[in-house]
Amino acid sequence: MNRPVVVGVDGSPPSLVAAEQAAQAATLRSRPLHLVHGYLHPLGYGVPVNPYDLGVPAPSEDGRKMLDRTADELRDRWPGLVVEARQVAGGPGATLVEESHRAELVVVGSRGLGGFTGLLLGSVSAQVAGHAHCPVLVVRPGEPTARTGPVLVGVDGSESAELAVEHAADEAVRRGSPLVLAHVWSASGNRPAAEEFVEAEAAFRVAAVRLLAEAAQAVRARHPGLTVEERAVRAVEPAEALVAASAEASLVVVGSRGRGGFVGLLLGSVSQALAQHARCPVLVARPHAHTG
Repeated sequence: MNRPVVVGVDGSPPSLVAAEQAAQAATLRSRPLHLVHGYLHPLGYGVPVNPYDLGVPAPSEDGRKMLDRTADELRDRWPGLVVEARQVAGGPGATLVEESHRAELVVVGSRGLGGFTGLLLGSVSAQVAGHAHCPVLVVRPGEPTARTGPVLVGVDGSESAELAVEHAADEAVRRGSPLVLAHVWSASGNRPAAEEFVEAEAAFRVAAVRLLAEAAQAVRARHPGLTVEERAVRAVEPAEALVAASAEASLVVVGSRGRGGFVGLLLGSVSQALAQHARCPVLVARPHAHTG
């Protein structure tokens, strides 16, 4: 099944940046690119008020022109890329979640129309990142497609992090970039005696090194030619340390839930912080839906 890369486009600058990043992702994966415009307001504005009128508004001419123009520009910049564009009668978040059932990757701009400065995830991108049935790439405004640096992924031993490492390794191979496996550890807490604190510090460091070595071994077995760096970081707050490290990365990959997460939560606390504040594009590693 030749799953496409799907990107939501609403004509806003962040969505057009996302479309450019989606074109790059589709080219790297040798997949078609689908531009989708969900033309109903997320809260349902545009749906007929009369309950006896079962129709929905027709696609707008302005929306069609915007999509056609965007598709033509992407074909010019990415020769050989197959681009399809269509309008869908639905809110943008719900539309992209539905499209994700059949997608290889969904790409969203960090803020569309009406977004707020300072937050990476707007309401639509948060909805898609939390509920999509495939991986989701969240792109910051003004993010260049030619950004350099390694692919960064956090390792904590959870099943979600293992999936994130797999996706991060695949992305690093596609991009020709090194992979950085990072584990943030801390022995902070109650310290009844200095000797016990020193012992705890040593134990945490040993555990971090072992965890990273195991993850790196698995990656190198799958990708023998990939450059893999193991980075144990001592910090009180894992999220803050990984956000700081993302400034030097071309991409940061997060799991949908980390250790201790609960089914039903959109993202774990560290993943949520990275998705909100990372200084590079964020790939939320979600498993693909099984389609018949």
